[in-house]
Amino acid sequence: MNSDITPNEYAPFYEGYIKKSEGIEIVNGLEMGLHRTKAFFESFPIEKLEYRYAEGKWTPKEILLHLIDSERVFAYRALFISRATNAEMQGFDQDEFVENSNANSRSIRSLVEEYINVRKSSVSLYSSFSKETMARMGKANNTSVSIRAIGRIILGHEIHHTAILKERYL
Repeated sequence: MNSDITPNEYAPFYEGYIKKSEGIEIVNGLEMGLHRTKAFFESFPIEKLEYRYAEGKWTPKEILLHLIDSERVFAYRALFISRATNAEMQGFDQDEFVENSNANSRSIRSLVEEYINVRKSSVSLYSSFSKETMARMGKANNTSVSIRAIGRIILGHEIHHTAILKERYL
């Protein structure tokens, strides 16, 4: 099913995420990512959870909550496209979301628990979609997107941020 995704199913901005998740079946990828990302953040050095490698960069806690918030937004888009005709949704400002998240005032345990709950919800949602539903198109942030592309974006987005954390924070 993943090989069926074509560039007209997502905005060029998401090409990197789509490529990072190439060959990964969406539901299986979400399940595997759950275990991998949970273990990654549970083993993250506590003294680095609020570290910024440069001024204005996000902390690992903020990155985790960014992953959570983004997955919620993307899953909502997938749900909306699956249920509505001519679905069109506005974008969101990820920097504003992070700025207002209060991620650094939360424990890593509470963030990981929230991540688990959101990811399980995404697994359930994507497990409910038929092949035909996965191919449905809608508009988000003024660009066309398919449900299956959204799933792959969620996967690639997580892979992208995990790689940055390993490279610049550990």
